[in-house]
Amino acid sequence: MSIAQHLEEVRQRIAQAAERASRDASAVKLLAVSKTFPADDVRAAFDAGQRAFGENYVQEGIAKIAALADLRGDIEWHFIGPLQSNKTKLVAEQFDWVHSIDRLKIAERLSAQRPEGAPALNVCVQVNVSGEASKSGVEPEEAAALAHAVAALPGLRLRGLMAIPEPAGTLDAQRVPHARLRDLMQTLRADGLALDTLSMGMSADLEAAVLEGATTVRIGTAIFGARDYTT
Repeated sequence: MSIAQHLEEVRQRIAQAAERASRDASAVKLLAVSKTFPADDVRAAFDAGQRAFGENYVQEGIAKIAALADLRGDIEWHFIGPLQSNKTKLVAEQFDWVHSIDRLKIAERLSAQRPEGAPALNVCVQVNVSGEASKSGVEPEEAAALAHAVAALPGLRLRGLMAIPEPAGTLDAQRVPHARLRDLMQTLRADGLALDTLSMGMSADLEAAVLEGATTVRIGTAIFGARDYTT
């Protein structure tokens, strides 16, 4: 199957899950995660109507942005991976979104390094909703303090929360951490933060995420195929 056909399948999955949740499918943004796949695959997805793309590795993402410079005005580039302090400048200069803010130092550097005159960098606070030691993200009980601090920084626009829940085998089990993130965002909104983005759900659990209120699902494998990390 082609990338265009895979994209259509994913869109149908989103539409069916949204219908089950009595939600409008247009309220769920599809973010195509293109990490490890070549710029030509991104172009093929773009030609099939996809506009938002997510990258996990700074140098790879920057190279792809350059290779697809002719599409820059129409593509929205999201950085979704762990971000080290020495890489923030490139991300602040080149990307439209960062989903993986898990400490204030990173947000402060992005704020300071966002080019003058550029639109505010859209950011999400990453929350470790499953409590996994191997996962990035702020602990849920520390998310409010970080979110308020990030929201106060110039050059950034805090949009919401992101999570990568622990894999689970059943739909009901998958829904639990997604519901936890949704409840946390509702708490933060009640506390005065103007948040509109729940970035959660991947190829294996997008239905659970949409049922629990995801506004952005990050889909890679179901669009581009299995990844080869050996290259």
